[in-house]
Amino acid sequence: MNCMHESPIVTLGGIQFDLAAIIMIVVTCVIVFVLAKIGTSRLSANNPGKMQNFLEWVVDFVQGLIGKTMDMKKGKSFLMLGITLIMFIFVGNMLGLPFGIVTEVHTPRPWLGITEAKLHAAEAAGKHIELAWWKSPTADVSMTMGLAFMIIVMVHYLGLTRNTHHYLKHYVEPHWAMFPLNVIKEISKLLTLGLRLFGNIYAGEVLIGVIIMAGAWGIIPLIVWQGFSVFVGAIQAFVFTILTMVYISQVIEHADEH
Repeated sequence: MNCMHESPIVTLGGIQFDLAAIIMIVVTCVIVFVLAKIGTSRLSANNPGKMQNFLEWVVDFVQGLIGKTMDMKKGKSFLMLGITLIMFIFVGNMLGLPFGIVTEVHTPRPWLGITEAKLHAAEAAGKHIELAWWKSPTADVSMTMGLAFMIIVMVHYLGLTRNTHHYLKHYVEPHWAMFPLNVIKEISKLLTLGLRLFGNIYAGEVLIGVIIMAGAWGIIPLIVWQGFSVFVGAIQAFVFTILTMVYISQVIEHADEH
Protein backbone atom coordinates (compact mmCIF):
# COMPACT_ATOMS: atom_id res chain seq x y z
CA MET A 1 0.00 0.00 0.00
CA ASN A 2 1.36 3.42 -0.96
CA CYS A 3 1.48 6.30 1.47
CA MET A 4 0.31 9.89 1.30
CA HIS A 5 2.40 12.43 3.19
CA GLU A 6 0.30 15.15 4.74
CA SER A 7 1.27 18.15 6.83
CA PRO A 8 -0.17 18.47 10.36
CA ILE A 9 -2.46 21.45 9.92
CA VAL A 10 -4.06 23.28 12.84
CA THR A 11 -6.76 25.85 12.15
CA LEU A 12 -7.08 28.79 14.55
CA GLY A 13 -9.46 31.66 13.88
CA GLY A 14 -9.97 30.46 10.32
CA ILE A 15 -6.20 30.55 9.63
CA GLN A 16 -4.34 27.32 8.89
CA PHE A 17 -0.98 26.71 10.57
CA ASP A 18 1.43 23.98 9.48
CA LEU A 19 2.78 22.59 12.76
CA ALA A 20 5.69 20.85 11.02
CA ALA A 21 6.80 24.07 9.33
CA ILE A 22 6.55 26.00 12.60
CA ILE A 23 8.52 23.34 14.48
CA MET A 24 11.25 23.25 11.83
CA ILE A 25 11.53 27.05 11.74
CA VAL A 26 12.06 27.03 15.51
CA VAL A 27 14.61 24.20 15.23
CA THR A 28 16.50 26.12 12.54
CA CYS A 29 16.55 29.27 14.67
CA VAL A 30 17.83 27.33 17.68
CA ILE A 31 20.61 25.66 15.66
CA VAL A 32 21.75 28.98 14.17
CA PHE A 33 21.68 30.61 17.61
CA VAL A 34 23.69 27.77 19.16
CA LEU A 35 26.28 27.92 16.36
CA ALA A 36 26.63 31.67 16.81
CA LYS A 37 26.82 31.31 20.61
CA ILE A 38 29.50 28.64 20.44
CA GLY A 39 31.50 30.56 17.87
CA THR A 40 31.52 33.77 19.88
CA SER A 41 31.69 32.41 23.44
CA ARG A 42 35.48 32.10 23.53
CA LEU A 43 36.88 34.61 21.08
CA SER A 44 40.65 34.52 20.71
CA ALA A 45 42.96 36.50 18.47
CA ASN A 46 45.89 34.13 18.95
CA ASN A 47 44.26 30.71 19.10
CA PRO A 48 40.79 30.80 17.51
CA GLY A 49 38.70 27.63 17.59
CA LYS A 50 37.23 25.86 14.59
CA MET A 51 33.79 27.41 15.11
CA GLN A 52 35.28 30.90 15.45
CA ASN A 53 37.24 30.36 12.23
CA PHE A 54 34.05 29.21 10.51
CA LEU A 55 32.06 32.24 11.66
CA GLU A 56 34.87 34.57 10.65
CA TRP A 57 34.84 32.98 7.21
CA VAL A 58 31.06 33.52 6.99
CA VAL A 59 31.47 37.18 7.97
CA ASP A 60 34.21 37.71 5.37
CA PHE A 61 32.15 35.89 2.75
CA VAL A 62 29.05 38.01 3.37
CA GLN A 63 31.16 41.18 3.41
CA GLY A 64 32.43 40.16 -0.02
CA LEU A 65 28.85 39.68 -1.27
CA ILE A 66 27.81 43.10 -0.02
CA GLY A 67 30.94 44.71 -1.44
CA LYS A 68 30.10 43.36 -4.88
CA THR A 69 26.64 44.93 -4.86
CA MET A 70 27.15 48.31 -3.13
CA ASP A 71 29.61 50.60 -1.38
CA MET A 72 30.50 49.09 1.99
CA LYS A 73 29.92 52.48 3.62
CA LYS A 74 26.27 51.95 2.78
CA GLY A 75 26.29 48.18 3.03
CA LYS A 76 27.94 47.66 6.43
CA SER A 77 24.60 48.18 8.17
CA PHE A 78 23.25 45.13 6.29
CA LEU A 79 26.07 42.80 7.33
CA MET A 80 24.14 41.11 10.15
CA LEU A 81 21.13 40.75 7.87
CA GLY A 82 23.25 38.95 5.30
CA ILE A 83 24.89 36.68 7.89
CA THR A 84 21.52 35.79 9.40
CA LEU A 85 19.96 35.05 6.02
CA ILE A 86 22.75 32.86 4.68
CA MET A 87 23.09 30.85 7.90
CA PHE A 88 19.35 30.45 8.49
CA ILE A 89 18.62 29.38 4.90
CA PHE A 90 21.60 27.02 4.66
CA VAL A 91 20.82 25.30 7.96
CA GLY A 92 17.13 25.11 7.02
CA ASN A 93 18.01 23.60 3.64
CA MET A 94 20.08 20.88 5.30
CA LEU A 95 17.57 19.70 7.92
CA GLY A 96 15.49 17.56 5.58
CA LEU A 97 18.48 15.71 4.08
CA PRO A 98 19.65 13.22 6.75
CA PHE A 99 16.27 11.82 7.77
CA GLY A 100 12.54 12.42 8.04
CA ILE A 101 10.04 11.82 10.82
CA VAL A 102 6.57 10.60 9.83
CA THR A 103 3.71 9.07 11.80
CA GLU A 104 0.95 6.92 10.36
CA VAL A 105 -2.63 7.99 10.89
CA HIS A 106 -5.34 5.33 11.20
CA THR A 107 -8.05 7.31 12.97
CA PRO A 108 -9.53 10.74 12.17
CA ARG A 109 -7.67 13.69 13.65
CA PRO A 110 -9.65 16.77 12.60
CA TRP A 111 -7.44 19.09 14.68
CA LEU A 112 -4.54 18.06 12.39
CA GLY A 113 -6.49 18.29 9.18
CA ILE A 114 -7.10 14.52 8.88
CA THR A 115 -10.82 13.92 8.57
CA GLU A 116 -12.72 10.64 8.28
CA ALA A 117 -13.56 11.48 4.67
CA LYS A 118 -9.87 11.94 3.83
CA LEU A 119 -9.02 8.59 5.45
CA HIS A 120 -11.74 6.81 3.47
CA ALA A 121 -10.57 8.46 0.26
CA ALA A 122 -7.02 7.28 0.91
CA GLU A 123 -8.16 3.73 1.66
CA ALA A 124 -10.25 3.67 -1.51
CA ALA A 125 -7.13 4.62 -3.47
CA GLY A 126 -5.11 1.87 -1.79
CA LYS A 127 -3.04 4.30 0.25
CA HIS A 128 -2.51 5.24 3.87
CA ILE A 129 -1.88 8.69 5.32
CA GLU A 130 1.31 9.69 7.09
CA LEU A 131 1.98 13.00 8.82
CA ALA A 132 5.40 14.48 7.99
CA TRP A 133 6.86 16.18 11.06
CA TRP A 134 10.52 16.65 10.07
CA LYS A 135 11.47 18.40 6.83
CA SER A 136 13.43 21.39 5.64
CA PRO A 137 11.43 24.51 6.53
CA THR A 138 12.48 25.92 3.15
CA ALA A 139 10.60 23.04 1.49
CA ASP A 140 7.39 24.81 2.57
CA VAL A 141 6.19 27.45 0.11
CA SER A 142 4.48 29.49 2.84
CA MET A 143 7.76 29.83 4.70
CA THR A 144 9.87 30.82 1.69
CA MET A 145 7.25 33.24 0.38
CA GLY A 146 6.87 34.74 3.86
CA LEU A 147 10.63 35.25 4.10
CA ALA A 148 10.72 36.74 0.60
CA PHE A 149 7.79 39.03 1.46
CA MET A 150 9.61 40.40 4.52
CA ILE A 151 12.71 41.10 2.41
CA ILE A 152 10.74 42.86 -0.34
CA VAL A 153 8.81 44.97 2.18
CA MET A 154 12.11 45.98 3.81
CA VAL A 155 13.60 46.86 0.40
CA HIS A 156 10.67 49.14 -0.49
CA TYR A 157 10.78 50.72 2.96
CA LEU A 158 14.48 51.51 2.50
CA GLY A 159 13.75 52.99 -0.91
CA LEU A 160 10.97 55.21 0.41
CA THR A 161 12.86 56.41 3.48
CA ARG A 162 16.48 56.62 2.32
CA ASN A 163 16.16 57.53 -1.34
CA THR A 164 12.59 58.71 -1.92
CA HIS A 165 13.09 60.65 -5.15
CA HIS A 166 15.12 58.01 -6.96
CA TYR A 167 12.90 55.19 -5.67
CA LEU A 168 9.68 56.79 -6.94
CA LYS A 169 11.30 57.94 -10.18
CA HIS A 170 12.44 54.45 -11.18
CA TYR A 171 8.80 53.39 -11.63
CA VAL A 172 8.47 55.72 -14.64
CA GLU A 173 11.91 55.15 -16.16
CA PRO A 174 12.82 55.32 -18.98
CA HIS A 175 9.29 56.54 -19.82
CA TRP A 176 6.04 56.90 -17.87
CA ALA A 177 4.47 54.25 -20.15
CA MET A 178 6.77 51.72 -18.49
CA PHE A 179 5.01 52.13 -15.14
CA PRO A 180 2.88 48.94 -15.44
CA LEU A 181 5.91 46.87 -16.46
CA ASN A 182 8.00 48.28 -13.62
CA VAL A 183 5.27 47.35 -11.14
CA ILE A 184 5.15 43.83 -12.57
CA LYS A 185 8.94 43.66 -12.25
CA GLU A 186 8.71 44.47 -8.54
CA ILE A 187 6.03 41.83 -8.02
CA SER A 188 8.14 39.27 -9.90
CA LYS A 189 11.00 39.86 -7.45
CA LEU A 190 8.81 38.52 -4.65
CA LEU A 191 7.76 35.48 -6.65
CA THR A 192 11.20 34.55 -7.95
CA LEU A 193 12.89 35.09 -4.58
CA GLY A 194 10.47 32.83 -2.70
CA LEU A 195 9.59 30.24 -5.36
CA ARG A 196 13.19 29.64 -6.48
CA LEU A 197 14.21 28.65 -2.97
CA PHE A 198 11.10 26.53 -2.38
CA GLY A 199 11.24 24.76 -5.74
CA ASN A 200 14.86 23.67 -5.45
CA ILE A 201 14.63 22.38 -1.88
CA TYR A 202 11.20 20.74 -2.25
CA ALA A 203 12.19 18.98 -5.46
CA GLY A 204 15.35 17.69 -3.79
CA GLU A 205 13.44 16.21 -0.86
CA VAL A 206 10.84 14.62 -3.15
CA LEU A 207 13.59 12.95 -5.17
CA ILE A 208 15.26 11.69 -1.98
CA GLY A 209 11.93 10.12 -0.98
CA VAL A 210 11.64 8.44 -4.40
CA ILE A 211 15.19 7.07 -4.16
CA ILE A 212 14.53 5.71 -0.64
CA MET A 213 11.54 3.78 -2.03
CA ALA A 214 13.96 1.90 -4.30
CA GLY A 215 15.36 0.13 -1.24
CA ALA A 216 18.86 -1.35 -1.38
CA TRP A 217 19.23 -0.38 -5.04
CA GLY A 218 18.92 3.25 -4.08
CA ILE A 219 21.70 3.44 -1.45
CA ILE A 220 24.44 4.69 -3.76
CA PRO A 221 22.16 7.12 -5.68
CA LEU A 222 20.88 8.37 -2.31
CA ILE A 223 24.39 9.14 -1.04
CA VAL A 224 25.28 10.87 -4.31
CA TRP A 225 22.08 12.88 -4.40
CA GLN A 226 22.38 13.94 -0.77
CA GLY A 227 25.89 15.20 -1.48
CA PHE A 228 24.56 17.13 -4.46
CA SER A 229 21.69 18.46 -2.33
CA VAL A 230 24.21 19.95 0.13
CA PHE A 231 25.72 21.81 -2.81
CA VAL A 232 22.29 22.95 -4.03
CA GLY A 233 21.32 24.05 -0.51
CA ALA A 234 24.49 26.14 -0.22
CA ILE A 235 23.94 27.69 -3.65
CA GLN A 236 20.34 28.60 -2.83
CA ALA A 237 21.38 30.26 0.45
CA PHE A 238 23.99 32.22 -1.52
CA VAL A 239 21.51 33.21 -4.26
CA PHE A 240 18.83 34.38 -1.81
CA THR A 241 21.34 36.44 0.16
CA ILE A 242 23.04 38.10 -2.80
CA LEU A 243 19.69 38.89 -4.47
CA THR A 244 18.61 40.55 -1.24
CA MET A 245 21.71 42.74 -1.33
CA VAL A 246 21.20 43.49 -5.03
CA TYR A 247 17.62 44.59 -4.41
CA ILE A 248 18.75 46.79 -1.51
CA SER A 249 21.51 48.37 -3.59
CA GLN A 250 19.04 49.16 -6.37
CA VAL A 251 16.95 51.35 -4.08
CA ILE A 252 19.73 53.09 -2.13
CA GLU A 253 22.49 53.46 -4.71
CA HIS A 254 21.71 57.16 -5.34
CA ALA A 255 21.04 58.04 -1.70
CA ASP A 256 24.17 60.18 -1.39
CA GLU A 257 23.25 62.28 -4.42
CA HIS A 258 20.00 63.68 -3.03
